Amino acid sequence: MSRIQRRTAAPREVQALVDSGVDPLLARIYCARGVAGRAELEYDLAGLLPPSGLKGADEAATLLADAIEAGARMLIVADYDCDGATACAVGLRALRAFGADVAYLVPNRFEYGYGLTPAIVDLAVPLQPELLITVDNGIASVDGVAAARAASMATLITDHHLPAEVLPDADVIVNPNQPGCPFESKSIAGVGVMFYVMLALRAELRSRNAFAERPEPNLASLLDLVALGTVADVVRLDRNNRILVSQGLRRMRTGRVQPGMRALFSVAGREVERATTFDLGFALGPRLNAAGRLADMSLGIECLATDDLPRALNIARELDSLNRERRAIEADMQADALIELDRLDVAGQASVALFEPTWHQGVIGILAGRIRERVHRPTIAFARSTDGELKGSGRSIDGVHLRDVLDLVSKRRPGLLLRFGGHAMAAGLAIAEADYPPFCEAFEAAVRAFVGDRPPEHTIDSDGPLDPGYMTLVSARRLEQEIWGQGFPGPVFDDVFEVDQQRLLKDRHLKLALRKGRTRFEAIRFNHAEAAPARIRAAYRLAVNEFNGRSTVQLLIDYFEPA
Repeated sequence: MSRIQRRTAAPREVQALVDSGVDPLLARIYCARGVAGRAELEYDLAGLLPPSGLKGADEAATLLADAIEAGARMLIVADYDCDGATACAVGLRALRAFGADVAYLVPNRFEYGYGLTPAIVDLAVPLQPELLITVDNGIASVDGVAAARAASMATLITDHHLPAEVLPDADVIVNPNQPGCPFESKSIAGVGVMFYVMLALRAELRSRNAFAERPEPNLASLLDLVALGTVADVVRLDRNNRILVSQGLRRMRTGRVQPGMRALFSVAGREVERATTFDLGFALGPRLNAAGRLADMSLGIECLATDDLPRALNIARELDSLNRERRAIEADMQADALIELDRLDVAGQASVALFEPTWHQGVIGILAGRIRERVHRPTIAFARSTDGELKGSGRSIDGVHLRDVLDLVSKRRPGLLLRFGGHAMAAGLAIAEADYPPFCEAFEAAVRAFVGDRPPEHTIDSDGPLDPGYMTLVSARRLEQEIWGQGFPGPVFDDVFEVDQQRLLKDRHLKLALRKGRTRFEAIRFNHAEAAPARIRAAYRLAVNEFNGRSTVQLLIDYFEPA
């Protein structure tokens, strides 16, 4: 069961924002998200938290500067998602600009799993690196770091994932979530951590007078990559992250982008000069992620690292093709999952776990997210991996920290989880295939420890009714240009409408003509085929509909109920 729940905004605080020059509609929306003053909406680079507050950043800068001066070979060990790809590209571009000898390695996720493992160190040995640098991984790589040390490789871990009780014995660790780190932005993405390390390195090289006879690299040129990785990784957009994203979008909108970014915008059919957080999260991010899901993320990294626009366009077309293939696989998997859901008593459960032997392990995370949206339960989807193991990928709901749930499972049932890790909203794990039934029981019990015996209710947070005077193309464009994302969600409004007309598009999407008073609006509810009653209360988002060269306002309906 779903219900619409309105956010609250104190009128006095809203008026204070208006008096400071904020648009009245935005003032109401911002106050409902906890913004207390105009200063929190200032997104200049000067407002970034300083790198000196990030534990290990200064030590990493010294390690890297020494390696550059010594001409040491460096090897970046990347992760296989968009955050990892952008972090790798930031590292490659910045370190090369600083004069480093640097290459990268991104392991095939299906053969080598996640993180810096001993097997990946073995892959690195023929390349003869003297320093391994992880991006968006490594905080759990105790064995891998030990293997690197045994092979006479120094290690620099840059990561943002939550650490286990034992940290790897690396030369330097940079992670805002490691013990003793005072950095306030605990939600910074892996690409953000790498960007901060590069800021610290530039400061260290300045102190060594490294730019006396050559230009100092402009690290702001990498902010388009930082913005993409930050939004695509769905980290919480605290103020520091909003600054990084805002600055990246500003560069995109003025055409100052890497060739690979321009190529990705092109194949996605989006205009870089009107770039939005929606474009990053739902157009560019999935195309990069498709490489890591179905093939090799080196394809995505090469797209972001090359300065050759024709080459970037060719790679972007390959990524677009992989993304279409991913969508087809996902559709088949969803059909299987919906059949399984009909068999389960989801209404009486606090969680959902699903497994089908034919599922593609590169797409189970997306599937888990789709099912989570449908049933509003923490969901884990499994696929066969290797050697009798199942690989699982999970997505959670507000109020249920998925990694903590898995940690509770591991404590209650030692040995049941072969590996696990992740965040509050997303996590991954591996179990023996024979342990799937007991895992389902243990997972359900652990989720109930968080939510109690009553299944979680699905609430749609709304910013309340929207005056028809604001339901315009101007307002829609203004709202889409703002910084929205995880923890700082885009505005959703709700109101009562008369349904004048409705029809199905492609047998999947409900197209409606709605009326409020004398004003009529076009609306659509995607992936919803059930007819609407004559009068509805709808939760919706303002959007711009581009069709045949004409732009109009359209209401994107998230949910409706009889009014």
